Amino acid sequence: MVYKINYFTFVLSIEIMKGVLMFLGVMMAVLGAAQTPITGRVLDKKSRPIVGASIGIKDGYDGTTSDSLGRFKFICYDKDSQTVVISAMGYKSLEQKIFLSGNPIEVNGMLKEEPNELAAVIITAGSFEASDEKKTTVLKPLDIVTTASANADVAAALRTLPGTQQVGESAELFVRGGAGYETRQFIDGTTVANPFFGQAPDIASRGRFSPFLFKGTVFSTGGYSALYGQALSSALILESIDLPEQTTASANVSGLFVGGQYQHLAKDKKSSWGASGGYTNLGVYFKLIKQRPDFFDAPKVYNADVNFRKKTSKTGMLKFYGAYAGNKLGLRNPDIDDASLKNSFSLNNHNLYTNMSYKERLANRLKLNAGFSVSLNKDDLFQQLQNQDNKPVTGTLPQELAAKNFGVKNTNLLAQMRAVLEYKLRGLSAVRGGAEYWYSSDEVRFNNRFTNTLNDNFASVFAEADLYVTNDLAAKLGARAEHSSLLSQWNMAPRMSLAYKLNKRSQISADYGIFYQKPLNQYLIFKRDLPYMQANHYILTFQKMTVLNTFRAQVFNKDYRQLTRFGPDTTGGGRGYARGVEFFWRDKKSLKDFDYWITYSFLDTKRQYLNFPYEMTPNFAAKHTANVVIKRYFTKLKTQLNLNYQFATGRPYYNIRYNSSQSKWMVEDEGRTISFNNLSFSANYLTTVGKAFTVFVFSITNVLNTKQVFGYNYSFDGQVKQPILPPARQFVFVGAFLSWGQDRRQDAINNNL
Repeated sequence: MVYKINYFTFVLSIEIMKGVLMFLGVMMAVLGAAQTPITGRVLDKKSRPIVGASIGIKDGYDGTTSDSLGRFKFICYDKDSQTVVISAMGYKSLEQKIFLSGNPIEVNGMLKEEPNELAAVIITAGSFEASDEKKTTVLKPLDIVTTASANADVAAALRTLPGTQQVGESAELFVRGGAGYETRQFIDGTTVANPFFGQAPDIASRGRFSPFLFKGTVFSTGGYSALYGQALSSALILESIDLPEQTTASANVSGLFVGGQYQHLAKDKKSSWGASGGYTNLGVYFKLIKQRPDFFDAPKVYNADVNFRKKTSKTGMLKFYGAYAGNKLGLRNPDIDDASLKNSFSLNNHNLYTNMSYKERLANRLKLNAGFSVSLNKDDLFQQLQNQDNKPVTGTLPQELAAKNFGVKNTNLLAQMRAVLEYKLRGLSAVRGGAEYWYSSDEVRFNNRFTNTLNDNFASVFAEADLYVTNDLAAKLGARAEHSSLLSQWNMAPRMSLAYKLNKRSQISADYGIFYQKPLNQYLIFKRDLPYMQANHYILTFQKMTVLNTFRAQVFNKDYRQLTRFGPDTTGGGRGYARGVEFFWRDKKSLKDFDYWITYSFLDTKRQYLNFPYEMTPNFAAKHTANVVIKRYFTKLKTQLNLNYQFATGRPYYNIRYNSSQSKWMVEDEGRTISFNNLSFSANYLTTVGKAFTVFVFSITNVLNTKQVFGYNYSFDGQVKQPILPPARQFVFVGAFLSWGQDRRQDAINNNL
């Protein structure tokens, strides 16, 4: 299940939406807009034409690219004051203000080269950069949140990249044979302990944070920097925005959602503050579109946040962000062990997150990045067996049924401090080093009787160097040392990357690193001297990038060691491997007005961990996965259409039971699910309503209504096998977003997809 959190979303049944879409179609067909021809030429400082430069309206759709003579021409359907942005790989971007009235406009741009940075080889390890400022950009923030299947969730959008698995029953990112807990999220350098809302069993939640909080995203599918740790497989590194462009406000009301936002920029443009809040209730939607579980308490989400940002100097920035979010739900399903009974589950989640970061240039070549964050998360879970009248079952129950009546209260606290110093050497070379400290306290209270608490003081030191031997050859060398008071253990993790530039657009790189992570709390409760889990990464990458095309191929191998196993005795002796090949292709040129990307991943992985009796493919891993994302822009109609097709071969499933007579785990049943297929579609229409900049959005997942099976659950005796299915095959909505003070229609598209 996806918990939608949109600024202004009104969910309708499919029948109602047909009428709405017909109305929008007529409205777009009769749309009359000013048409301003814009022509010009893009040259370098030596008056040589720049081929393939990108020219477009800032935060809009209208634009084109320059030809072999550096010339360009396009029609703009906006009006009044706008900004033309001219950019090309290897050059500094240029912005120019224009006024659109319908009369032809000539815009000429002369771009300055950035030879030191953009001519150099790129050290990226296993990362996909997603920032407007990064030269290694594969997906920009706009791409991430306008993907049809993403539903404005960063993690869901990243599942269109190679290396990720289509695990529909969990919100976490499963990367290259790694479990969801092996991927960590970081905001401005500090760890996010609970990045997703609380979820019910076998039903995915979504991320807590809006994509508009971030100006840059680095998604590493392996081989990430020594500056980060405690993630066996992957790191999602997010950087929050700085000062807004101007003061803005928005108000949002619907039958399902109410909310508002205000962002104030000081007159001197050196500081800003803002706040927002919202409440979502999916009860109306669940009445319109039937859900498989019986939701006696439809999902509700409530959130509020505040922020403050201040430029402390020409090079310094102080940022504070604080957010409260919570969600509630309650549902019933038929009990798998007794068809005459029901399993009732309820969840009440509260989460408080604060983050403060500080950046400053201390000297000509010396920079400081410091951060502090606190996360407090509380989950109140209650499960109860009920009869057909939804009343608690009384009397003596068999052990396997009695165990289903319980209440659990989880409280998780994480506080972190971090500081990194960076010193620039000659050219692009740099060295950086730092330290961080975590204090965590995790408490589990079972049935208001049994309480167990885990406290840990975790410290780490790290150092890293970017060494550019020439513009064609570079290396990144780093190491990280960590100590956990709970485990009473140290670890040492070296990391290294080597990159060589083949020609102006192509390069190869090789990466190696050791990565550690503490065992999960549910195992440390029973045995606190478990070792760190370990993964050794080996990665080989070829990448070719032009202004309009990107091709990337990777071969990887991961060796797992000291994975947690449980049985009569919980140990850390598990091991395994993950290896495969991945491809990414993006093309903005071949098809006019189209932008698309295609990904493919092959994964061979096995591990012996948990209760696996021998090395087996984990049930979250599909051998083949593929994605096709297509975006079509209709500039005259101010409309964008998006398609996303996701495919994965069947995932394995097992019924593993403990044989007490033989004192070992045994596999009594196994197989593979059907292949996963999902075609998603979204459409966006930009307009104005009065003085409000407005975007209308329509979106639907699983357009073809295909059956999706994520695995199987088994009864206590193993005689009943029940498929794990999504709550509903499709998710559909129509929505609108209005804003005043600044044209944020493009942002509204992002937030409502």
